[in-house]
Amino acid sequence: MGEWIIEPATVEALPDILHIEEACFSAPWTRKMLEAELSGNPFAHFLLAKQVLPGEAGSVSIVGYLCFWVVFEEVRLMNLAVIETMRHKGIARALVMQALEIGLAQAARCAVLELRASNHAAHALYQSLGFRDVTTRPTYYTNPIEDALLMELDPIVSESGRLTQEVGREGGHIRPLQ
Repeated sequence: MGEWIIEPATVEALPDILHIEEACFSAPWTRKMLEAELSGNPFAHFLLAKQVLPGEAGSVSIVGYLCFWVVFEEVRLMNLAVIETMRHKGIARALVMQALEIGLAQAARCAVLELRASNHAAHALYQSLGFRDVTTRPTYYTNPIEDALLMELDPIVSESGRLTQEVGREGGHIRPLQ
């Protein structure tokens, strides 16, 4: 199966990000939207999860990503997706924890996100990271129309030690961000 790593995304990863976006969401962001986040939004950050394929001399496959913004004192988690075959391996958790660490390094003190009310797996993940439900936004999503849950983590607390332990236990590694 191989290990996985987390590292910053580049525009060259756009086709893979778009493929994952389209596979994971019923109302996916378009190529133009993703490209604007990758290269035109000064607040946006993208992290990639890459699977290192065994026996293929450093060959990697992008298996997930997280788009988030750091705006003033807030980390805003925008889009998180992991391909179905790589779920439940700690990848989404590692992506979020890395985003929170980046936010802390840039003086963020809280984090927010919206998710579909029916996305119980994501809700459980965020709750396990300390996020709490704040409110419901009726009919926020389309295709299908659905409420959004607004969640918040305030304050963000550094998870460095726990991050290293959890990611290592799940078979992944985080490359230092430049």
